[in-house]
Amino acid sequence: MSVFPSLPDRATLEHLFSAFPAGAQSLMKLHDDLLRTDGPLTVGQRELIAAYVSSLNGCEYCFGAHRTMALAFGVDADLIDALIQDFDAAPLEPLMRAILSYARKVTVRDSVLPSDIRAITEAGGTEEMANQALMVTALYNFMNRLVDGAGLSAKLSYTAPTHADLERRRSGTYTGWGIDAGFIGED
Repeated sequence: MSVFPSLPDRATLEHLFSAFPAGAQSLMKLHDDLLRTDGPLTVGQRELIAAYVSSLNGCEYCFGAHRTMALAFGVDADLIDALIQDFDAAPLEPLMRAILSYARKVTVRDSVLPSDIRAITEAGGTEEMANQALMVTALYNFMNRLVDGAGLSAKLSYTAPTHADLERRRSGTYTGWGIDAGFIGED
């Protein structure tokens, strides 16, 4: 339930950013820079990191949104469910296990060590991958606090996205979503 009296009880990010647009455009640009540009991690891998971090933080809104995004970019639903249910038993490739272990340590504020980066590089990753994972992890720790602090409610479409929902996410950007939702003006 929204904590802002001016917003509906089941407010979403669209409601929050429409009412309080300061920073929304920059934030959506940052999302596009971190999640949609070319990089060493696929878009699906980055969306999986966002979903995993959100699950660790108990942010139902962001978990649902980024689970849907991960599905749109080819991540298997059973893998996501297994990851959330039992990280150690989830059928993850060694590189993603190392990356998600690093994301977990950053999120739960465990001691991050040089050995965490070595685990990524020893599994075939690079420091650039580790940094990209760190940036997505930090962004989603921020977004989870924003969503929870505003008392936003997850959209029902996150629980059972249609094929059209997934295609729309695959072909869109975060900035485009903000423009379509009306909280960002077209430049």
